[in-house]
Amino acid sequence: MKTVQMPYAELANALGVKEVYLKREDQHKYGSHKGRSLPLMVKKYFKEENITDFVISSSGNAALAAVEAVQAHNRNNSSKLRLTVFVGKNINPQKMKKLLAVIEDPLIKLEQVENPKQSAFQMDKDNRAKNLRQSTDDAALEGYFELAQELDKIPNLSAIFVPTSSGTTAQALGEAFAKLSQKPQIHIVQTTTCHPIAEAFQNINHRSLITDHSLADAIVDHVAHRKNKVVEVIKNSRGSGWIVSDDEIKKAIQLTKESCNLSISPNSALSVAGLAKAVENGWSFDGAVVCLITGL
Repeated sequence: MKTVQMPYAELANALGVKEVYLKREDQHKYGSHKGRSLPLMVKKYFKEENITDFVISSSGNAALAAVEAVQAHNRNNSSKLRLTVFVGKNINPQKMKKLLAVIEDPLIKLEQVENPKQSAFQMDKDNRAKNLRQSTDDAALEGYFELAQELDKIPNLSAIFVPTSSGTTAQALGEAFAKLSQKPQIHIVQTTTCHPIAEAFQNINHRSLITDHSLADAIVDHVAHRKNKVVEVIKNSRGSGWIVSDDEIKKAIQLTKESCNLSISPNSALSVAGLAKAVENGWSFDGAVVCLITGL
């Protein structure tokens, strides 16, 4: 599914860059950029391995995409799929409310547990369900090629700023653009709470870059199994990694509202905040810059 990608002149002027596009992945029919990947993973394992039981641990967006993918399959196929969704005790209430609202299929079970990742691991280990784990499964990369193809249609594409947890999207975009006509820089943006990949590019000795909490609560992968590959992709693209604070996230949300009349989530605002920080640190861009608006 194609999503809107529009230039916003007032935002570009406010940030001090030539041209800024917002890629509205929050408008994807599955709720976020994760809707590019999760449905293809489910389809792949069902068709190629006849797997009908799935499990996922998620802070929100991936779970929403998995739920929608399974429900869409079950509406259109006689062979039904089952899905267990594990979420943490401290899940964002807005995300929990949305999850509860979208689950219509009785074959989908939502459980709030102390350790959702471990619960999902155990189900997979016991061969009770296939764990839909984007952070380590390269099947997750395939869905983002379509996203890269859409972005490649933006004239004179210079850079893409990607809110990043595991780095799956950034790795996939970098690998996809290696095969496409344009070669934009890939920039990842992480938080002062979770930044295992971005710290390869930004000095974190300053105390203000380390906090116990971030408004962008979807950035949670402290292990970052993909780190080496993501860092390689970023360096090959001549991009960088950025660590942003809650204050910078709030400024990005306000700036986007004032200049674009759009209300975006803190997780989506990471891309705008990262671009602002890059400009502040002396980066300039000859062409269009894309900020991914990723969803809740």
